[in-house]
Amino acid sequence: MEWQIVIIGILFGWLSFKFYFFWRDRKLLQTVTQPNRGNKSERELVLKILKMGFPPQTVHHDLYLNKLNGHYSQIDVTLASSVGLIVFEVKNYKGWLYGTGTQRSWTQVLSYGKLKYRFYNPILQNKNHIQELRNQSPSFRNLPIFSIVVFFGECVFKDISYIPKNTYLIKANRLKEVIKTILKENPPFEYRDKEVLLSFLNSAVKNGEFNSIKRKHEENIKEQIGDHRIFD
Repeated sequence: MEWQIVIIGILFGWLSFKFYFFWRDRKLLQTVTQPNRGNKSERELVLKILKMGFPPQTVHHDLYLNKLNGHYSQIDVTLASSVGLIVFEVKNYKGWLYGTGTQRSWTQVLSYGKLKYRFYNPILQNKNHIQELRNQSPSFRNLPIFSIVVFFGECVFKDISYIPKNTYLIKANRLKEVIKTILKENPPFEYRDKEVLLSFLNSAVKNGEFNSIKRKHEENIKEQIGDHRIFD
């Protein structure tokens, strides 16, 4: 009977421990975004950034930029740092990954080469996001902007090359190291219109609260991919 009480006590303590950290992380996450917004990896990225000590007002999640053609461009996460804006693209992949910084499509290989899939080059994808940011406002035109593509999941960069300047391709566990590298290797940037910039980013986050905007963006992506026009 005594050993059963000990086991119950240990189990209760473990559950209390897990519960405490769950709610602590949830509360920290809510300083930037909601627990049901975006996907799990995006929210995990936001938490990692916040735990590095960056103020919540400098982190933005799930931004929708209104493009000149009436479509929307969706950005996963941004960080307004002391050296400029860092724009994150979050990916979840398994297997071996092949590609270069300039190729339109990359290749994912699974089951020891038995399965191969193509996907849009995430470096080009985030490059387009950054260009769209620069098109939005004069505040972004002279702003140093860095691109980080973060991969979650058990993937391997098997043959990746020609990564552009100010662009980083990383596994999630190297995030802290890469952000520190960017901060160390680049001069401080003076935000002359910081409030304008943050206000714009806040508005882009606000756009993502409207289901009509999210549906329109999803329809635009579907139209670009064109799967519904394939009859085999």
